[in-house]
Amino acid sequence: MPLDIVWVLSFLLLGAFVGFMAGLLGVGGGGIMVPVLTTLFLHQGVSAENVVHLALGTSMASIIVTSISSLRAHNAQGSVLWHVVKVMSPGIVLGTFLATFIAANASSFYLAIFFSIFMAFVSFQMFFNKRPKASRELAGNSGLILCGSGIGAVSALVSTGGGSLTVPYLVWQNVDIKKAIGTSAAIGLPISIAGTAGYIINGWLATSASNHALGFVYPSAVLLISITSFITAPFGAKLAHKLPVAVLKKVFALLLIMLSIKMLVSVL
Repeated sequence: MPLDIVWVLSFLLLGAFVGFMAGLLGVGGGGIMVPVLTTLFLHQGVSAENVVHLALGTSMASIIVTSISSLRAHNAQGSVLWHVVKVMSPGIVLGTFLATFIAANASSFYLAIFFSIFMAFVSFQMFFNKRPKASRELAGNSGLILCGSGIGAVSALVSTGGGSLTVPYLVWQNVDIKKAIGTSAAIGLPISIAGTAGYIINGWLATSASNHALGFVYPSAVLLISITSFITAPFGAKLAHKLPVAVLKKVFALLLIMLSIKMLVSVL
């Protein structure tokens, strides 16, 4: 794939927007990155057969830097339940890694449909501020590992850090919302690392060196997106205390829906 000034600027702007929104609204960038990257890669000549796979893998790799930054911030506030992270991580890593094998063998069309349905679910939660009521105690180790596997699997298929599933799950089990968010941020790191490894391995034979891709990951895009998202995330976090976040979340939810529809149309 060519990487001229237009594409460089496109990836830098995408990273800036993703980082800002992540800091402002506390949401991962997969919902934005996957549809936009799909469109950009199609314009760069990537075949429709592999375009969603490359978008998912590149998005997952880009989340690594965001996850580290978010993890450090939440840990500094003492809002990470490390014993939960420790227990869930093996299931998270296994579920995420294995799901990349499913994604690699699925068509871009079906991946786009699954992504769009999941984003509709996330958008509904965000628009109506839906959270489950706390109704039980934290599950035992086996329950946490099993749930971690499921969260990891879905996260790999839609390229998210798992927050849209982890936070509601922990809140449902009487975990304080701030600690649920902080713990989810920590869990996002093993998800992004395992997912990236899986997409590289599974895409190794499907892409060629001429694409400048590493499996289903486009390193140049990852680097450019990560640079600007790391810079803009703190600005979004600062503005979160000054802007009407509740209103912005509704607007963002509608944006996710529109981007998902755009991706479906592009793949079709």
